[in-house]
Amino acid sequence: MTHLDAFLHVRIIIGIVTGLAISRLLTGLARVVRRAEWQGNGTLHVGWALFLLLFIVHFWWFELGLLKVEKWTFELYLFVIFYAILLFVVCTVLFPDDDDEYADSEESRRRQQRWFFGLLAAVFLVDLGDAVFKGSAHLAALGSEYLVRTALFCVLSLVAMIVGNRIFQGTFLTLGLIYQIVWIVRQFDVGVMPSG
Repeated sequence: MTHLDAFLHVRIIIGIVTGLAISRLLTGLARVVRRAEWQGNGTLHVGWALFLLLFIVHFWWFELGLLKVEKWTFELYLFVIFYAILLFVVCTVLFPDDDDEYADSEESRRRQQRWFFGLLAAVFLVDLGDAVFKGSAHLAALGSEYLVRTALFCVLSLVAMIVGNRIFQGTFLTLGLIYQIVWIVRQFDVGVMPSG
C-alpha cells in the first residue's frame, strides 16, 4: 500500500465518522427548532452545538495535514480514528437519542454536563496528540499559541465540568467560539469568494 493509498483510506474512515457526528448535531439542532420548549435546551446548548459543528468541520479540513505522514502504522491509524470517534461521542452526549432522559432531574443534567465537558477536555488533549503525530515541523508551524490555546481550552473544559455556573459557561462558549473563528481565518487565510 502506498503512502497516498493509506492517506485516502484514513480520510474515508474519518469522513464517515465525522459525517455521523455532523449528522448528530444537525439532527439535534433540527429537534431544537421543532420543539421550541425542548427540555435542557437553551442558548448554551445550541451554542455548544455550533461550536462543535465548527470544530468538526475544521478538524476534517485540517486532517489534510495527514498527507505529510510518511509512514502509517496501525497505532497511528487507531489514534486518528479514535479522535474522530471521540468527536462523535461528544456530539451524542450533547444530543442523546432519548433527550428526555436528561430532562428528568437536575442531577441528570449535571451528569450530562460533566460528561460533555470532560469529553470536550479529552478532545483538546487528543488534538494535541494529533498535531504531534503530524511531525515536529507541523507542531512548530502551529507555534506556541497553539499549545497555549489547547491547554486553555482543556483547563476551561475541566472547570466547566465542575462549575455549573451558566455565566461562566456562556463566557467560555462565547470567547471559545470567537477564538475558534479567528483561529480558522488566520490558519487558512480565509478570504472573500470571488464574484463571477
